[in-house]
Amino acid sequence: MTDHRTRLHYLDQVLPLLYPSPPGVGATVSVPAACPASRVSYAAYALVPSRFLPRRLVPRSRWLPGRRRLPQGPGTIEGYLSEVLGEPVRATCHVRPALRANRKPILEIHGATGKPLAFVKIGDTDRSRALVRHESATLELLAATPLKVVVSPAVLHHGVWNGLEVLVLSPLPVRRDRISPLPVRRGRISPALLNRAIAEIATLGLPRVAPPGAGRRDPHPHPYQHLHPLAHAHPHPHPHPHPHPVSLSSGPSGTGHHAWHGDFSPWNMAPSPDGRLLVWDWERFATGVPLGFDALHHFFQRALRRMPPPVAAEACLAQAVRTLAPFGLSAGEARETAVRYLIALADRYERDGHQPLGPPSQWLNPLVDHQEVLP
Repeated sequence: MTDHRTRLHYLDQVLPLLYPSPPGVGATVSVPAACPASRVSYAAYALVPSRFLPRRLVPRSRWLPGRRRLPQGPGTIEGYLSEVLGEPVRATCHVRPALRANRKPILEIHGATGKPLAFVKIGDTDRSRALVRHESATLELLAATPLKVVVSPAVLHHGVWNGLEVLVLSPLPVRRDRISPLPVRRGRISPALLNRAIAEIATLGLPRVAPPGAGRRDPHPHPYQHLHPLAHAHPHPHPHPHPHPVSLSSGPSGTGHHAWHGDFSPWNMAPSPDGRLLVWDWERFATGVPLGFDALHHFFQRALRRMPPPVAAEACLAQAVRTLAPFGLSAGEARETAVRYLIALADRYERDGHQPLGPPSQWLNPLVDHQEVLP
């Protein structure tokens, strides 16, 4: 991990927000130092696997040397969540990657016995607050819509604490490694299950819902403007009582009347013991897009793990016909949808002020320039 210093710096910025100390007392105290002449209660926390590979900040145990002491009590996020959940809790803080436009504190909440109680997203910036609010509204939409394939977290609580947006979500039954926050999957997710989940998500196509944002005006509106975090769209979706079904064998009903998860990546899903698909991280959910965006995103994100962005983009377009065939798209429709997806993704990165794939002139423009002009 080459960005551990940046991760630790971000953690140092976040901890005082979550564990504020009384005036005149430092936010964290190094072990074994104590806080003299103070009645503030402190607890020790440790970075795992190590400070050079920081992934999580966890309550110290006898096997983990604690290097930080954080204040405890009603004035901290743990105190607030204890009131919300009705029992004493301990929080594990995920140390977020350094370069993420939507980076925000993520907490894993456990009860006194170690039982997982919730996952918590904290909106600490204008952008992350908007995304947290949007995910809360999206999950309420999903809860009000009967779904047969997709299982999403339930909203246990959504409120504001110390100026921070706090979204408390139910834990999904995903088996996780003790060190890595990534899910440990038992068995491969079948393409048939993925396609059924994508088709079911696409039925949430009415009304149009887009993640809200900081509100800066785009001088060059995109055809899918309502798709983006900075678009002017209503942040609270209202469930449509009769979502239109999308058959895996039927053709697309228009080019922009479907929904997509927005980040339908392998690390945001896991198979459920009952044969359904567990899907989380709904903060990029949007509607009004062509059918198949989620399928292309899943392919593209897997490709990026094995090849550089320009090659992955070429593969996404080259395999579009095969990727979207289960949804009834013709070859021309599939290629057009792939180009529109890649443009929409590049536009999202531009609006986020973040280019994880590099400049679009390197990975997108050479590919799109060789395609026919889109209508």
